[in-house]
Amino acid sequence: MAGPCGAGASWLRARSRYATLAAVTALGAGAFFVLRRIDPTVAGNPLPPCPLRALTGLYCPGCGSTRCLHALTQFDLPGALAMNPLLVISLLPLAVLLLHGAGLLPQRLLGLRNVLAAPKLWLVLLVGYGVLRNLPWFPFTLLAPG
Repeated sequence: MAGPCGAGASWLRARSRYATLAAVTALGAGAFFVLRRIDPTVAGNPLPPCPLRALTGLYCPGCGSTRCLHALTQFDLPGALAMNPLLVISLLPLAVLLLHGAGLLPQRLLGLRNVLAAPKLWLVLLVGYGVLRNLPWFPFTLLAPG
């Protein structure tokens, strides 16, 4: 039988989950409002360019993410997909992982979480995507940021 300490620990875990979710939500809302107002395609904008692209001329898996997220804040799905289709596709799985981390994922989705949390999946996906988007042939040229 759990004593008062068990109940207190449970309360702290629940509070921590909601605090984490609230912090991530606040950061996401802040990023949304910044990206809604600042256009990363305009010269002289304060948003940083991709350091890998600047140093090597190659596209990393994240290249175009700022422009992709800006397009999403403008409700421009085709524009977002043109900048970084992997990011657009990954937003839902990332939300599932965030809900799991906050302890708010419904029980029936735990199997999905197990698949999405596999590090090898993400390693293969990101490295493969990074390689494919740098190939100079059609259809791989469609993966390069527009």
